[in-house]
Amino acid sequence: MNTKERYFWDLNGYLVAKGVMSKEEIAEANEIVDRYSDRIEVGGSTARDSKAYAGTGRPMLPGILEFPEPDCNPFRNMLAHPAVVSRLRAMCEPGFRLDHGPMFIVSVKGTAGHTMHGNGEPHRPHIAYGHQNGKPYVGGVTVAWQLNDCKADMGGFACVPASHKSNYKMPAGVKTGDGDMGVTMQIVAEAGDVVFFMDSAQSHGAWPWKLDTGRRSILFKYASRTSSRSGAAKGIAEPESYWDSDVVEDMTAEQRAIMFGPYSNHRGEIPLLGVNEDGLVHVDNKA
Repeated sequence: MNTKERYFWDLNGYLVAKGVMSKEEIAEANEIVDRYSDRIEVGGSTARDSKAYAGTGRPMLPGILEFPEPDCNPFRNMLAHPAVVSRLRAMCEPGFRLDHGPMFIVSVKGTAGHTMHGNGEPHRPHIAYGHQNGKPYVGGVTVAWQLNDCKADMGGFACVPASHKSNYKMPAGVKTGDGDMGVTMQIVAEAGDVVFFMDSAQSHGAWPWKLDTGRRSILFKYASRTSSRSGAAKGIAEPESYWDSDVVEDMTAEQRAIMFGPYSNHRGEIPLLGVNEDGLVHVDNKA
């Protein structure tokens, strides 16, 4: 990252790297997508209760890293592309890794938007943004490759710039877009651009897609080396998996809760401990 990019990233929480892909690379990737269009899966609407973001369910193309060669190569080349590596080294330091994804969004006209989410609520150190000793640091960065244009006010990735530094809870109207006070911005990008944004530290989502040409955006979800947000974390978090089974054998529920492996994005699915009025430790979320 140069000094201007570093300033923009620290200030706004997102960054657009222009013209990373050549016209030939864009054409090749789009041609492959066309041939695999029969694998597109349409999920539910991500607008939830929003009126502003309402629309049809979101189409996704799964398994692009698993396509047979050579069809997988253009997408695998995105994983450790120089334009990505050079910036992630500054954003979340060397040792970053792919935590989950890629998510390949292939929206058509009328596809619903996605309500704003993130903003570090509640505070989660594994994805929070900080700045210390002259260096920025964030635990989660999404890298979104654009295979077509995202024109102004026509839909696609949107965020609340600078919300990664907000000290207050996101108002309901900002979340739904039904009363966003003008703070939400849809990011303009061209085919071949790559958009970086602070995943979860910053309020982000998407506006409904309005263009006749479809939206094709490939989202890779990176994390710092010390952050274990999802993916395999859930599978290995159980004490019997993370430790030898004989280590945790016959432990109480409270002792066993301490022995879970790293799983930062657990959403309360692991036992959490509390202390009752009698001073006894107990599992606080057995339900």
